[in-house]
Amino acid sequence: MSASSPSSPQPLLRLPAILGDKNAEPPVPAIVPVAKSTWWKWVSAGIAPAPVRLGPRAVAWRSEDIAAFVKGGFMATR
Repeated sequence: MSASSPSSPQPLLRLPAILGDKNAEPPVPAIVPVAKSTWWKWVSAGIAPAPVRLGPRAVAWRSEDIAAFVKGGFMATR
C-alpha cells in the first residue's frame, strides 16, 4: 500500500507550524518564513495551498500540500 492511498490519514499542519512560533516553548521554526497577512494574501490569490476546514473557526493545511509548495519554490512569489 502506498503512502498516498486515500485510506491513510494525511497529517495536518496548523498555521503556527507553517509560519513558526517563536513564543512557543520550545520555539517552533518556520517552514515558510512570512507574515500571517502575507500568507493569507497568498491563499486568497491561489499562490499558497487552500486550507482544510476543521470546524467553524479552525483550518489546517495538508502537510504534503505545504511540502509541495516549499519544493515548488515559494520564494519566487515574494
